[in-house]
Amino acid sequence: MSSPLEKREAASMERRAFLKQATLATAGAAMATAPASLMAQSSYKQPQHAPMELGLLIKPSPDPEAKIRLVHELGFETCFLSLDGYLDHFTPALTKQFAGLLEKYQVIATTAEVVNPQPLKWNFLEGPSTIGLVPRAYRQARLDALKQCSDFAKSLGIGRVQTHCGFISEDPKDPLYPETVAAITEITRHCAANGQSFLMETGQETPTTMLRMIKDVNNPALGVGLDTANLILYGKANPVDALKVLGPHVRAMHAKDGKWPTNPDKLGEEVVIGRGEVDFPRVLQMLHELGYQGAVSIERETSGPQQIQDVKEEKLYLENILNKIRNA
Repeated sequence: MSSPLEKREAASMERRAFLKQATLATAGAAMATAPASLMAQSSYKQPQHAPMELGLLIKPSPDPEAKIRLVHELGFETCFLSLDGYLDHFTPALTKQFAGLLEKYQVIATTAEVVNPQPLKWNFLEGPSTIGLVPRAYRQARLDALKQCSDFAKSLGIGRVQTHCGFISEDPKDPLYPETVAAITEITRHCAANGQSFLMETGQETPTTMLRMIKDVNNPALGVGLDTANLILYGKANPVDALKVLGPHVRAMHAKDGKWPTNPDKLGEEVVIGRGEVDFPRVLQMLHELGYQGAVSIERETSGPQQIQDVKEEKLYLENILNKIRNA
């Protein structure tokens, strides 16, 4: 009889063999509308990954090889790319570099995100006027950045583009609301033309407000990037209840934990997964029941050796939950 460790290793080998052979069927068609400058280096086709495959959010700039290698060394098969460091520098050479590194380390990039340009104030006092596509002063620059990100992601066969859309008004008669609908409609159409989904990351708005936006944009390419902690950090909802509202629309996930805000000026505290208010067993079970096909991407908002140690702990915690769900 095989030991549990031997079974896990065998399963991992089988999964890697599958990933090596599988390709994204739509990647070739998605290349048709990307800029010619990126098309010159856009032949890379990523393999598929298993539903709810664990991954890691990384910020590749300024050393993408070190970051993608770290994903591999920590035992992840997927990564979520935060690409703000490359705005205005998405070149064919960068496409070639990223494609080579993803292939070299057998890592699948599942989603690409930008939130810049600045300013961005991650708090309750200045956040509404600085974050996302809601503020008029920064809207066009952010749309331009997202289109850059979408075109670059397309050149790598990445099918999801994500951002924080901002503090979307709960009042549909607020003059900023229809303007935000128009902006999200514009970027969703751009992503759809690239064969991608555009995802609104949860956080600054209530789940009901996000659902209204999905209804008003009325484009199947628009979906949700579930950040489990942000809903709590911003005091908007707990993720279990959020999934009751947004579950069918979730196409990407940040696994992150946090505590409710107790200072009305500051967000709640992000903490190591398993030490906060997120009910991960229930959230992951609900996603499984919903037939969620995306990755589960760990995001730990620290840096250095402590971040790596935290991620290792979080990976083990989530693997234990996912194994129970899959073996039930």
